[in-house]
Amino acid sequence: MRKSYRVKKEKEFQLVFETGRSVANRSFVIYRLDKPGQAHFRVGISVGKKIGHTAVSRNRMKRYIRQSLHELDGELKQDVDFLVIARKNAKNLTMAETKSNLIHVLKLSELLPVEQED
Repeated sequence: MRKSYRVKKEKEFQLVFETGRSVANRSFVIYRLDKPGQAHFRVGISVGKKIGHTAVSRNRMKRYIRQSLHELDGELKQDVDFLVIARKNAKNLTMAETKSNLIHVLKLSELLPVEQED
């Protein structure tokens, strides 16, 4: 994911965290802040030590999250900053389970469109 697609500065991260709306499921919490006029979405990822005490396990979870978001890139709402925070339940998820859980919480936060059932 390119740098322009990431929320990296502490001030920007805190702005989304403090003023954004939050939605959660068992594995992830999403904080979102609408930014009208922004060309594309930006994402911040936080994986704490509850996921694993080794950097290897935390970095694996970040890779899973980034790859899932990369695969959903065209479908995501563009004029928004959002944070993905991994919860303890995400600890043992596979790549497919991570993507499935992320899709669920992204739909709850209205960052992904919900399919209409006929």
